[in-house]
Amino acid sequence: MSPDAGSRSPRRPAPRWDRISALDAARGLAILGMVAVNVGPRGGDSLAEILYRAPHGRASLLFVLLGGISFALLTRRSWHGGMGTPWGKVLWRATLLLAVGLLLQELDHGLRVILTTYAALFLLGLPLARARGRLLLLLAGVSVSLGPVLWILMQEHTDKAFDREPVTAASMPGEILTGTLLTGPYPAVVWAAPFLFGMWLGRQNLTDSRVSTRMVLWGGVTAVATRAVSFLLISVFGEPTGHTGWQRLVSDVAHSEMPLWMLGSTGAAVFVLGVCLKVGDWTRLATKPLADLGRLAFTAYVLHLVVIALLVRPGPETLLGGVTTTAVLGAALILFAVLWLLVFPRGPFELLLSVPRLRPDTQGRNKS
Repeated sequence: MSPDAGSRSPRRPAPRWDRISALDAARGLAILGMVAVNVGPRGGDSLAEILYRAPHGRASLLFVLLGGISFALLTRRSWHGGMGTPWGKVLWRATLLLAVGLLLQELDHGLRVILTTYAALFLLGLPLARARGRLLLLLAGVSVSLGPVLWILMQEHTDKAFDREPVTAASMPGEILTGTLLTGPYPAVVWAAPFLFGMWLGRQNLTDSRVSTRMVLWGGVTAVATRAVSFLLISVFGEPTGHTGWQRLVSDVAHSEMPLWMLGSTGAAVFVLGVCLKVGDWTRLATKPLADLGRLAFTAYVLHLVVIALLVRPGPETLLGGVTTTAVLGAALILFAVLWLLVFPRGPFELLLSVPRLRPDTQGRNKS
């Protein structure tokens, strides 16, 4: 894949809905992964427990990578057709995501809501909507390499390490800004990397089998290689003894905000998306429910946090309890998505993503 293939070559795209359905399916997998992580438990060293928490630190990255792709599709007329950037649409969505994220953080679920960082990344993408592919890749590289360094430097020059507490609707504007960009659980200075890479991916012909093959191959290789590199570095320099400091750079632990974890988990996300693109037909009875869940990803994300806060907490303490709760909640979300889409074309929260019309459209009446 040439870095500027999407922005330079006007190749005729393959069927659009094949691509969209695959993206929806990957988004559905991200939602199910976040449900498992957020329900818990996350401890234990048995093989079953390790497999159960495999989405930890990966599902959220897949969610953000897909967010970058969605942003590229939303602004495709800017970089492909030379039209103006849809500032109004993007600003509205960012504002909505920020407001919903801050409100969800007020619930008693004990979880960290990613939507505030999601909103910040949409704002970050605005000035880059018409940027060339090489610039997007360069900035993604800067984020994944220098973002963690800045993150560590800032902690070394403050009185204490970042508490990484999420911001809420009750936080002051300055706290919301710094928490979202740097000190919170999803610092945008680091998480910009998968979003920008997603923007670049969104400009590729994702229905080209060669592209999806490369995604599966290189995504898988990257996920395995970063794990191996981390193991080698730890064997030489030793296991990090704290959550801050320069020795943390050898870590690929989930949500460490370090380059090896970010690269490896992004590789895993690309691998999953590549596999979804390989499936091709997501309209069959066995596969469509997952794609339907992805179509209602925003609604499902909100609902699963509300359900966890009201019905699940304090949460299961055993693996069996976690698997059972995750299965029931995941199945309920899928059933809701399937039934809702039988009646309505979009989910309830997805409808809110459209910019409201403040004035009636009189253009048609003027022409008649």
